[in-house]
Amino acid sequence: MSKTVTTIAEVYNHALAASAISAAWEVGIFDALREAGPLDAEAFAAEQGLDAGSVQELFRALAAADVVSREGVKVRPGPNFEEADRSKSLFHWMTKGCGELFSTLPDLIREENRVGSFYRRDAAAISVACREINAEWWDPVFRPVVSGLDFSYVADLGCGSGERLIRLAQSRPGVRGLGIDAADGAIEVSTKAVADAGLSDRITITQGDATQLEARAEYAGVDLLTSFMMGHDFWPRAEAVASLRRIREVFPDLKHFLLADATRTTTYPDTEMPVFSMAFEFAHAVMGDYLPTLEEWGPVFEEAGWRLVEAHPISVPADSVMFHLVPAN
Repeated sequence: MSKTVTTIAEVYNHALAASAISAAWEVGIFDALREAGPLDAEAFAAEQGLDAGSVQELFRALAAADVVSREGVKVRPGPNFEEADRSKSLFHWMTKGCGELFSTLPDLIREENRVGSFYRRDAAAISVACREINAEWWDPVFRPVVSGLDFSYVADLGCGSGERLIRLAQSRPGVRGLGIDAADGAIEVSTKAVADAGLSDRITITQGDATQLEARAEYAGVDLLTSFMMGHDFWPRAEAVASLRRIREVFPDLKHFLLADATRTTTYPDTEMPVFSMAFEFAHAVMGDYLPTLEEWGPVFEEAGWRLVEAHPISVPADSVMFHLVPAN
């Protein structure tokens, strides 16, 4: 039996706190509290060029969710500070990256409006959020696997911020990289990040749709392919098989494919959904994307000509996984 876990007033105030967590990350509040300890809200606002009244209300919204505690203008980390600090990119993904999508739900869920490019998201904000999500939850799974692979040229499908390619190039001086993304905002973010890292001579960013790849000269020699948090874009099933077959064709020298994505949860009660999972599944339902379950992936790999070496579990979103694939003989 489901149970009431909160009041409607708490739901309302915590919805505001979600936006406050995202904003607090952007203006440096988490860094300041983590590194400098208690803050004077008025002094912090003045130092950062922020409106003092707005900052006070931002801290109040954070305090409503126990992210901080307040005593006058003095602000300290609250009971939920560490968890919010770790999860702030998830809130950024939801409130800024998908803010317009969730705020226009009444229009987007009407069948008559669900044609063409019927929704908008902030691709740049999503790229920034996913960079932190990768660093916190996905890279600790990715790094030990990739460290054991021999490769010289890596391509990243849905490269987002470009952070994965940058870290690989920094850790392996001889490696070249190719970032592929369909979103203009992601291309802009990743191109700048590569340039800022001084790696423009080794990493190239290009625009392309991972579900409709065509052979290109720059794909020759790619021996490692990675793709994080976009495997669901290949679905439904028949299209996933076709896309995975096409990947084998356009990357003729590929030795390893690390495909990581969230899968659709099936075991959690509605009132006990883990952080991020409900927002991720909700947003993709609104966008018309099919999220496969973990069990649905296996037969698709076999049919598309891939052999699954191992499936590595990832904790956020729940039931996420990184598949290590190699071309089948």
